[in-house]
Amino acid sequence: MTNPADRLVDLLDLEQIEVNIFRGRSPQESLQRVFGGQVAGQALVAAGRTTEGDRPVHSLHAYFLRPGRPGVPIVYQVERIRDGRSFTTRRVTAVQQGRTIFNLTASFHKPEEGPFEHQLPPAREVPDPESVPTITEEIRKHLGKLPEQWERMARRQPFDIRYVDRLRWTADEIESAEPRSAVWMRAVGPLGDDPLVHTCALTYASDMTLLDAVRLPVEPLWGPRNFDMASLDHAMWFHRPFRADEWFLYDQESPIATGGRGLARGRIYNREGQLIVSVVQEGLFRKLD
Repeated sequence: MTNPADRLVDLLDLEQIEVNIFRGRSPQESLQRVFGGQVAGQALVAAGRTTEGDRPVHSLHAYFLRPGRPGVPIVYQVERIRDGRSFTTRRVTAVQQGRTIFNLTASFHKPEEGPFEHQLPPAREVPDPESVPTITEEIRKHLGKLPEQWERMARRQPFDIRYVDRLRWTADEIESAEPRSAVWMRAVGPLGDDPLVHTCALTYASDMTLLDAVRLPVEPLWGPRNFDMASLDHAMWFHRPFRADEWFLYDQESPIATGGRGLARGRIYNREGQLIVSVVQEGLFRKLD
């Protein structure tokens, strides 16, 4: 069986069908819609492929406009907005079956030395990832064995995800829960040495757990769901070089949820405590019938 990390790299390797047009695969999954992190990661690959390659991406801003259909290819159309002396800007439109499902604007910056540097430290001390159980271990401990659906998902999962805080399973356990979550993550295998692949892989991962912080005070993260949720928009700022196949801490919180929407923001640190990426996302939440 192919390593899930290899499948992720393959998923991010788009087919170029014109100068500014790329096509990406969309695996046939049991999900109702294409995973948003996949579309964002592929769109960023398309944007990066139209640059000279010497300018890392420093920010992206994206909107999820329509749900994508699993199993149907997605075409990425790149507009070259600007090629300046220090910054390069690209706009990407993702189209599936003639309908726009996603828009992304990405900015690339030529590396330079800044006149000063600072960052806020991580908000709290957390245990090392090696001492934290995997999701699979927590589920197996609670349920005795893995549900068949999770067994299939676990075999395809390209990232090792470990929640810093114990998973909550009942309504009583979430009664006093704050809208905060933290996970250790890394790709389950090597991703190669292309910095763009690591950036796009982390973009993929950034959509996996961020809205957990919104859900934590109202329902357990695992088990039957009472709410349908979908990503509405997504923004990222990349501060330092990193590798997505090395451990990083994704510290997440939700400052507000109202009007059927929840805002979540995340700070991603490397093992040395350096802030490498900042993320903000808004999600739609609706009560299931």
